[in-house]
Amino acid sequence: MSGAQQRIVAAAEAAPVITDKEGRRITLRRIGALEKLRLFKAVGPQLAQNEPYLAIALLAFAVAAIEDVPLPNPANEAQIEMVVQKLGESGLAAVAAAFAATQSSRAAQLDAAKN
Repeated sequence: MSGAQQRIVAAAEAAPVITDKEGRRITLRRIGALEKLRLFKAVGPQLAQNEPYLAIALLAFAVAAIEDVPLPNPANEAQIEMVVQKLGESGLAAVAAAFAATQSSRAAQLDAAKN
């Protein structure tokens, strides 16, 4: 395996996997600066101002796979809505809970670093 292939495999293995109330495995992707920029491009200028829509779009954008079926980054509003439809309430709630847990963990790490 080449170095690039090894990095891709390592990233896939490190991707967080959560389970929603329906028992579906949802693989998450890291949302970095470039992904955020692409999210704003995908939602467009008007929806980027709509905070509730943008929050749900961010959750959808963070999903890399559902039941091990890969999902590419949504590139437009229709693709975002397709991921939201696939996730449903249960999937969105699971992704939101994972985000909240990550934020809590980061806050705890920052507090520990201050002491």
